[in-house]
Amino acid sequence: MEDYSASDSEPDEHHQHPLLHSGASNDRDKVEKAPACCSSRYSLAFLSCFGFIVVYALRVNLSVAMVDMLDTKTDDNSSSSVCPEHKGHSALIHNHTGKVYDWDSETQGWILGSFFYGYIVTQIPGGYLARKHGAKWLLGLGILGTVIFTMLTPLAASLGAGYLIAVRVLEGLGEGVTFPAMHAMWASWAPPLERSRLLTISYTGSSLGTVLSLPLSGLICYYLDWTYVFYIFGAVGLLWFFLWTFFVSNTPDSHKTISEKERRYINSSLKSEVSTFAKDIPWCSMFTSLPVWAIVVAHFSYNWTFYTLLTLLPTYMRTILGFSIQQNGMLSALPYLGSWFLALLGGQLADCLRERGLFSTVVVRKTFSVIGMVGPAVFLVSAGYTGCNYVMAVAFLTVSSALGGFCSSGFSINHLDIAPSYAGILLGISNTFATIPGMVGPVIARALTSSNTIEEWQTVFYISAAINILGAIFFTIFGKGAVQPWAVPGYESHIQ
Repeated sequence: MEDYSASDSEPDEHHQHPLLHSGASNDRDKVEKAPACCSSRYSLAFLSCFGFIVVYALRVNLSVAMVDMLDTKTDDNSSSSVCPEHKGHSALIHNHTGKVYDWDSETQGWILGSFFYGYIVTQIPGGYLARKHGAKWLLGLGILGTVIFTMLTPLAASLGAGYLIAVRVLEGLGEGVTFPAMHAMWASWAPPLERSRLLTISYTGSSLGTVLSLPLSGLICYYLDWTYVFYIFGAVGLLWFFLWTFFVSNTPDSHKTISEKERRYINSSLKSEVSTFAKDIPWCSMFTSLPVWAIVVAHFSYNWTFYTLLTLLPTYMRTILGFSIQQNGMLSALPYLGSWFLALLGGQLADCLRERGLFSTVVVRKTFSVIGMVGPAVFLVSAGYTGCNYVMAVAFLTVSSALGGFCSSGFSINHLDIAPSYAGILLGISNTFATIPGMVGPVIARALTSSNTIEEWQTVFYISAAINILGAIFFTIFGKGAVQPWAVPGYESHIQ
């Protein structure tokens, strides 16, 4: 136990190669680093990126479609905007063949938030099952289930708001396993000093999926009708499922086409800190660990802003700034394009700083988290005071979300730093709490913006900013960057 007793005091602050114990460092030096080009680990990163593009396309398309699903004659909140409307592409005819509904603001909030009632249920089970049975099929079948229910969305809507809410809950159940399962898979695939790069490539698919989904959903609604949004994205999801089935394996050892050089490189770099076969899971240690709660609080805080904008930004664009359904999707996507770019850039920078020994892992994680949470808070509040200055409003919202991309190299992957063997379970725990904002955030925001005034939206932005800053402070105080004692392979047997 002596070798690991100093984990809480951040031993990585004094080593050139963070996260690796001294024995692992010597082994790693004997094995030549496998090139990234055409490697199996980067192929997994790009295919999982495609998967998260699908996941978020299926998640956010309703936010745009909802604008076109509402009966503007009966919904006073949708009939006009605070600012003058923008009449772009006036020569084109907006297709209105899709059925419309007279849902009030409260009903809209429940529909937009219902996805997360299913999503929260499968977080911890997803991490546990992925660790026990492997992540490939759990993640693949989870997304396949989401695809199927997405394609049933138009039918559910026609039957009534209650049926639509039920289908969205079922979508959430399927999609809830994705992040914990992916974290569990990366625990077996990502060399410690490549984690930021590989995981940001993988998880930035969520931002890229939002970037693609929002404008494409707007175009589909405009030229076809809103029902095709769910059919088209569902078909893309089926394509991804077949690719995932044929080209992905749970571990490097079970991969059929990986080179022996890459297999040795990955296994050598991970063998001292990852053990997926330990019988006992230290649940008590997990739930009493301050570094774990630091991640949970930061994740919850960040997601409050993220989910509020994700579900309601199209509504804000329409009811306040006066953009049409076609313009709405394109402009709503800009913040996530910035987030995708800075997340990728941040991943490269974070690993570069750690590889060269310039900063410890904990310093990198905390710095990137502060930038990715405090920065967005400042620009989000500022966006509420731009009035009808459309350029400034869109610019501030874009910068706010873009800076949030730095969190991808901050608390978002800290689970793998402090407990790689249990990373999937830890993400399930943190994502369970971080799903609560998705459940209540849109409902609270819609309740606060019943009259759709700028002042009401300013209140929403203030609440999100305050929660973001509090989360950044908590993570800065209690976050860690080293493998925790209870997460070391064999720790349980040592203390018995």
